[in-house]
Amino acid sequence: MRGSDTVHEQLFSFSRLEDLIPATHPLRVIRKWVNDALGDMNGLFDQMYAADHKGGRPSIAPEKLMRAMLLQVFYSVRSERQLMEQVRYNMLFRWFIGLAMDDRVWDASVFSKNRERFIEHEAIVELFNRTLATARERGWLSEEHFSVDGTLIQAWAGQKSFRRKDGSDADGPSGDFRGDKRSNDTHASSTDPDARLFRKGNTGAELRYMGHAMIENRNALVVNALVSTADGFAEREAAKGMLADAVQCVPEGKTVTLGADKGYDVKEFVLACQRLGVTPHIARNIEHQGGSAVPEAIAATESYAISQQKRKRIEPVFGWGKLIGPLRQVMVRGLERVDQLHVLTMTAFNLTRMRTLDRLAAQVRPEFV
Repeated sequence: MRGSDTVHEQLFSFSRLEDLIPATHPLRVIRKWVNDALGDMNGLFDQMYAADHKGGRPSIAPEKLMRAMLLQVFYSVRSERQLMEQVRYNMLFRWFIGLAMDDRVWDASVFSKNRERFIEHEAIVELFNRTLATARERGWLSEEHFSVDGTLIQAWAGQKSFRRKDGSDADGPSGDFRGDKRSNDTHASSTDPDARLFRKGNTGAELRYMGHAMIENRNALVVNALVSTADGFAEREAAKGMLADAVQCVPEGKTVTLGADKGYDVKEFVLACQRLGVTPHIARNIEHQGGSAVPEAIAATESYAISQQKRKRIEPVFGWGKLIGPLRQVMVRGLERVDQLHVLTMTAFNLTRMRTLDRLAAQVRPEFV
């Protein structure tokens, strides 16, 4: 017998969001890790807002905002406005954020108002570090073998906004720049002054930032990330800073190695690595004038060959950040905001990677544990 195409709604329905989410859903373990990290950040959150005894209207809980920001990266939601629209009817999103079925969804402008607060108190950086601490507790991090690389991030600004700093563009932004010599010394974007006109390889010159990341070689988890203005020295300068931070956390007596591509094969950078006590496992650029800066004795070792294989695992990190995450072209302006979004994306990548590692560990037979 054919059923009727009708909707029979009950006057009362009793169900919990927790019961609607499958027990094996990938977000379950991720939400647990995120909640543990946010719980350890209570002291920071107290500093971000006025004390309760001073009164005032309660804010949207920062924990809910940060969980919502992670969701936006996980599910490639283009904007905060679109995210809030989906939260209205998506039960999974409500459960992950911490909203009940009947809770009112806040306005998308709340993200803009709180973004500066998160930047001022480095809340996203703290979440990134707490997530790494979770991975370290489970033995998923290597403390001595790292790889580093950089990628270009297209700014949320067009070529027509790249105007002369002295304001002598008499004809206005016509869009035809042929025959007009433009450089970062004489021009700047009126839309995003921190963006730089930059090209790399066979790409055209566009307004861009440069994102940097350092991974550990055991499981390809990101251990440091930052964004800088785009120029020919940015990758190596950022790598030196990230490497100095990594060396401080290395147990005494451990030999630290750093894998990188040929762009880092510069004498000044190799010497900087050696001054930090780091063995430079950098791809040798023998076609460079004067030859490679990496000693042949290092290049002949077995550990160097292993690092050259492992360093390529950083490429999927940037690929994920641009395909799934928002890093292909960011929709925020300013170096600090782009840096915050980059660190948030790397945090989301680590969480998805950790979930995979957790699932693989559960599949190991007991006799091999």
